[in-house]
Amino acid sequence: MSFKLKIKLFFLLFLIGFAALLLLPTFVPNLPPWFKKYVYRGELKLGLDLKGGVHLVLQPDIDKAMQNQFENYVQDIKAQLNKLVSSSYEVSIDNLKAVFKFQDPKDAKVFKDEVLKGIKEIAISKEYQQENLFIIEVTLSEERISYIKENLLNQVLEVIRNRVDQFGVAEAIITKQGKDKIVVQLPGLKDPERAINIIGQTAQLEFRLVDEETMQRVDLSELVNSLVQTGKISFDASIEEWRKLLAPYLPQDSQFYFMVEKDKETGKVIKKPIVLKKEVLLTGTYLKTAQVRINPQTNEPYVWLQFDSRGAKIFELITSENVGKRLAIVLDEVVRSAPVIKEKISGGEAQITGGFSMQEASNLALVLRAGALPAPVKILQNITIGPSLGTDSIKKGLIAGVIGAAAVIIFTIFYYRISGVVAVIALVLNIYFLLALLSAFQATLTLPGIAGIILSIGMGVDSNVLIFERIREELKAGRTTFSAIFQGYSRTFITIFDAHVTVLITSLILFIFGTGPIRGFAVTLSISILVNLFTAIFATKIFYEYLYERGIDFRIKFFELIKKANFNFMKFKKICAILSLILSLTGCFGILQAFLGKANLGIDFTGGAIIYLSSEKTPDLGLLRKTLEESGIKDFMLQDIKKENMILLKVKLSKESLTEEVNHILSLLNQKLPDHKFNVVSKEEIGSTISQELQNKATLAILGALVGIIVYLAFRFNVYFGIAAGLATFHDVLVTFGLFYLLGKEINLLFITALLTLAGYSLTDTVVIFDRIRENLQKHSFANFDELINKSINDVFSRTIITVLTTLFGSLSLLLFGGVVIRDFALALTIGFIVGTYSSIFLASPLLQVLHKGKLPQFK
Repeated sequence: MSFKLKIKLFFLLFLIGFAALLLLPTFVPNLPPWFKKYVYRGELKLGLDLKGGVHLVLQPDIDKAMQNQFENYVQDIKAQLNKLVSSSYEVSIDNLKAVFKFQDPKDAKVFKDEVLKGIKEIAISKEYQQENLFIIEVTLSEERISYIKENLLNQVLEVIRNRVDQFGVAEAIITKQGKDKIVVQLPGLKDPERAINIIGQTAQLEFRLVDEETMQRVDLSELVNSLVQTGKISFDASIEEWRKLLAPYLPQDSQFYFMVEKDKETGKVIKKPIVLKKEVLLTGTYLKTAQVRINPQTNEPYVWLQFDSRGAKIFELITSENVGKRLAIVLDEVVRSAPVIKEKISGGEAQITGGFSMQEASNLALVLRAGALPAPVKILQNITIGPSLGTDSIKKGLIAGVIGAAAVIIFTIFYYRISGVVAVIALVLNIYFLLALLSAFQATLTLPGIAGIILSIGMGVDSNVLIFERIREELKAGRTTFSAIFQGYSRTFITIFDAHVTVLITSLILFIFGTGPIRGFAVTLSISILVNLFTAIFATKIFYEYLYERGIDFRIKFFELIKKANFNFMKFKKICAILSLILSLTGCFGILQAFLGKANLGIDFTGGAIIYLSSEKTPDLGLLRKTLEESGIKDFMLQDIKKENMILLKVKLSKESLTEEVNHILSLLNQKLPDHKFNVVSKEEIGSTISQELQNKATLAILGALVGIIVYLAFRFNVYFGIAAGLATFHDVLVTFGLFYLLGKEINLLFITALLTLAGYSLTDTVVIFDRIRENLQKHSFANFDELINKSINDVFSRTIITVLTTLFGSLSLLLFGGVVIRDFALALTIGFIVGTYSSIFLASPLLQVLHKGKLPQFK
């Protein structure tokens, strides 16, 4: 064995051993602590769609943040003024403007020179005299507004991180997305709803006085019931809607609320109307700690609060000045309790009661301890996946993978005999190195990622097929076995390289514009392409080099599907051009309908919710549909998932945040159909903001992939080759889109992923033919372009048929056995692979002829 071959073999064995080391933490969970500390600690992680958990995209309300801070400053100003001024004054707040009215000019001077001087965050916007009043208007300073805008996201991020840490979620991911959003991923959660409530709760704690005068003057209970009975408002309407309707009945310095209590006997939540003064006397800003305690008399839990030194002084002042009045404790716009102040309270302690369960009290104490969010957050996207659906996805993904791989392996060994065994070994190494690299990068394996691995099995064989078919040609040309083998490797290298780079371009575009699981698919596909390039060109060749150096007599015997292909493909170019034009126009019409909102767009692009519901009773779709329609829910779709014991409910909603609407739908179903006992297995909520972003990213991804492909092929061949390949690829995208539209299938983000994947596959086919056109031009002379194209396609026709078969093994196994979550994705790929093969043969090369105006291209 030569030194060169020994080095190659050693390098391959070293990589196999090193890959085993990388995979140990993933497949051997109980490794000793020293191994992860001193050797290697990385491992392959399962995504939310496999492990279960929560994926949230949150957006803080910056206007509310500024409003909250401004009101806190005004509260501080009032506390100081009460000590310094000699006469009474009035103050009113309207958004970010506070108007102070003084009767004595000396008080106005004290306000400006002493109070405001120490509060740089507040600026005077206007001052004037009106009759006997001295009026000063103040607002937030420009510097403070800029500071809030720049730092709000970091503050919200820190509060959420504190809450998640206290909640005890392992491997939580909390990161910023863009300039105004936060992504929270909590894998493996057993109680997702509790986590969402804790993360999303603003925990804005306020203390306000009850407006007893208005409560005595207006019979609120009778007024509220009357408005509900006359149909002017629903009892479950938002607090903003109630305030707008009740404003004429209440003074300007007061505000309407609901006080929430729980019936001790029935456990039912009771909402009572109440009016509070607008003035906030104390906020949770001064909170030191919050703990759960048990009332020894009632044996019920309550939340005990303790304020810091400044908060304790303010609380003492409030209670001393308002003995005999009711002080309401307001949390996130809901009154939790309103006890009467019996005496001055020192020490800065208070308590929140309200018939809490132990978990409710614990949750409330947790969010108060972790700190209030500086502003409310909107849940723009909520993907909640139950562990059972994740386990089912893994199981079905593995079954699809095994079936797809088995089909590819049996076919390859049958068709290529001993060389087929070598190709299968390369395929095993492919998957082995792929998993090792994913583990090294501590990548997250998602369901589309598993789909990527299954597809890489079929597509990975393509490189070996190219080599083997070239070896067959060299043998027919009269070369000896080993001469044919090495010529086969040498002459296919550039074709394999070009084909892999074009797929790599589409996968990189997917990564740049994709989100969540789509990025996982792109990472898996990118790594598999690079690994396949190594195993196909380097690893398999070692086997033949070893046989050659040992002088072992080796004869290649391949099965031949098509002997001496000599079809006149260009004979059908006009018919195919008309067919492609019709199909492309169908695709254009489908895209137009999608932009007009008339196609079956998924909630990725429209906004809405997808909910997987399990039921203890066999669900009646007609009854479910009737129940939803009678409840005023319009744009929805129901699907009975046979053999899965699940119902799929899709509701299209164009609101920014959908959590309340989805919870309303779920409670509605359980209320009106209690015998079904619906349980949420998985749900996905996408608000209108996120759906618009996804729509833009999908468009950019497709256009970016096409531009990247054209530029690369123009560089490798010439501009016309790049344009022809780009147009053929765009044709495949249009046709697949059109067929999906005609079938009434859903157009969603996974479908766009499938389009980009098949674009890469179709390009591989086209590049192989284009490479052969270039080679034939340099070796032979041709009478016309038709003759050149026919010979080039016939030369690689066997390879084209075998590749589409092996690739279809993967996509069909996903379609038949991969489960409901991935089914449409697999269908799109299956259609796309067939369309891509057709366009590579009957469209790309004729387009090349048209662009060259029938003249044969020249290459140096």
